[in-house]
Amino acid sequence: MSTASIGQSIPRTESVAKVTGQARYAVEQHAETAPAYCWYVPAEIPTGRVTQVTAPADVTLLWHENAEKLGEIEDTELAVLQSDRVAYRGQIVAAVVADSLEAAREGAAQVRVTYADEARPDNELTTDHASLYAPVTVNAGFPTDVTVGDPDSALASAAHVVDRWYTTAPMHNSPMEPHATTAQWSDGVLTVWDSTQAPSGVQGDLATVFGLDPSNVRVVAENVGGGFGAKGSTRPNAVLAAMASRAVGRTVKLALPRQALFDLVGYRTPTINHVQLGASADGTLAALAHDTFQQTSQIFEFCEQTAESSRHIYASPHRRTTHRLAVLDVPTPRWMRAPGEAPGMFAVETAIDELSYEVGIDPIELRILNEPDVDPASGNAFSSRSVVECLREGAERFGWAERDPRPGHRREGRKLIGTGVATASYPVLISPSTASATRAEDGSVTVSVAASDIGTGARTVLRQIAADALGVSADLVVLKLGDSALPKAPGAGGSSGTSSWGWAVTKACTELASKTGPAEVTVDTSDDLDAQKDFARMAFGAQFAEVEVDVDTGEVRVRRMLGVFGIGRVMNPRLARSQLIGGMTFGIGMALMEAGNTDPEFGGFSNHDFAEYHVPVCADIPVDIEATWVEEHDDELSPMGGKGIGEIGTVGSPAAIGNAVFHATGVRVRDLPITLDKVLPHL
Repeated sequence: MSTASIGQSIPRTESVAKVTGQARYAVEQHAETAPAYCWYVPAEIPTGRVTQVTAPADVTLLWHENAEKLGEIEDTELAVLQSDRVAYRGQIVAAVVADSLEAAREGAAQVRVTYADEARPDNELTTDHASLYAPVTVNAGFPTDVTVGDPDSALASAAHVVDRWYTTAPMHNSPMEPHATTAQWSDGVLTVWDSTQAPSGVQGDLATVFGLDPSNVRVVAENVGGGFGAKGSTRPNAVLAAMASRAVGRTVKLALPRQALFDLVGYRTPTINHVQLGASADGTLAALAHDTFQQTSQIFEFCEQTAESSRHIYASPHRRTTHRLAVLDVPTPRWMRAPGEAPGMFAVETAIDELSYEVGIDPIELRILNEPDVDPASGNAFSSRSVVECLREGAERFGWAERDPRPGHRREGRKLIGTGVATASYPVLISPSTASATRAEDGSVTVSVAASDIGTGARTVLRQIAADALGVSADLVVLKLGDSALPKAPGAGGSSGTSSWGWAVTKACTELASKTGPAEVTVDTSDDLDAQKDFARMAFGAQFAEVEVDVDTGEVRVRRMLGVFGIGRVMNPRLARSQLIGGMTFGIGMALMEAGNTDPEFGGFSNHDFAEYHVPVCADIPVDIEATWVEEHDDELSPMGGKGIGEIGTVGSPAAIGNAVFHATGVRVRDLPITLDKVLPHL
């Protein structure tokens, strides 16, 4: 009888603990003594200096004049209370510590801050902003600009040209659990329970800022209530909690209020995308140009790789992709699920849809016509590429053949109905990781890795991976994660967690299986990754959407969605489907409702709560939303053969929805989100 666990829909390991309240999160930890509580004071000006801060006598006040001096760190957002400078509205300018949460919050409300040199914010992203520049590289180390051939000449001589601008709004990650930290000092050792995607990364950063050896910092993140990229790096709450704890000599708990998550922890940058496509009479691409513009803060550079996906998706002899960054009086953008790929592929996949109507060819057939034989960016063969299979299978499942290609011709009462399609892609990213596996006297096996399960099911999948490497049932494997005291591991991000941690777990358990009796094995995968062959490794997919548009109000609702993906070997179908549908739900939010509204007078975001920043809820999501995958056998990825799934579900879905809106109405909206005011006037 087979004991194979990979490929089985095993329920989540921690499910009972979470639904019964046994699972404890960052600020639910029991302190040995009564903890103190910290509440922060945000800047009320968009830019300037802090000259004086006063607070009630019954709380401990921290501000730049009395806060401890921290060590220098590359991420200057972590230099909490280190200077008088205000770089954006909402920045931490002071904090109070008190015996209760209520007293801390009330004390912070009574703090008075005196400012100087206040100025009106410069916070509008434009394509001609005086500060625009080309960063050295963009997120994940990708090149800033790439030009192949002569795209301008090819565009000038093309039979068909699409030359359009596409924009996306700022978006906020909005995890259910806010960023939160419990911090405790004991004999020079700092322990923090932090809501983070990267326990090892937070350990290193806190060691740097507080001048400690990393062995004297322990970061525990056993349960994390979502992150979506916002918790992918150390955030100011961890630094402030540790600082406050040392200042008062007690355990300190700090949970950021929801409003703070719109300023302090990152967000998806707004983007402006200029896409130019040049094609021959039959639709064959001769030129593809994608020039992008986005924003960063005054204190730390962050540039999304918005045009990176355009370098890999279509064959074209002449290509240009560029990134330009404006330095504004805004909080620093950060990662948000599918950073770069989500807004970038909205622009390109909308332009491809426009080209299909220009040429008079079906949108699916146009994509297949321009399918590359090798990776256009590197010239390397793909380890596997299932774009055509995803498009064909999706078309069959979705009933694409019955579609009337003419926009605005399908109507049901006062509703216009349309369907759209878009391609999705996301790189396969794998980072070095360590892991250990231990067999006890009774034969039980414990596997340890400092991974973080942010709700994706990492605990469950890693147990399955370990079980198959050992040749035993997953029930016999105990997994330890979420603790920097365990073997060092990369953070949960870039859809790389399962591949990175799973490779190390596989290696450790395979070695353990070759030993007899009680034994312990610790491994590192750095050399294994260095030995990989030169292949282009990417996940792909096809997104399909059907929408209805109310002719009286302009309201757009998604009636059904289908995503078909090429994601290698699927570790756990139940969890994979959940992740993909979650990503598609993100796409609905991006397409139809989510937008951070920049305040041009006072700075910051004016809609910094869930009353005015709308994320998709149950009523917004169609009952008929389906995610599936084609069979892929890829031996060049990792020992498990899987590709990341956390983010590709988001990529392509906003474009599919936007393309469906055009098919329903004949109205092309190139500025996300697609709200009724952008549709109704044109119906």
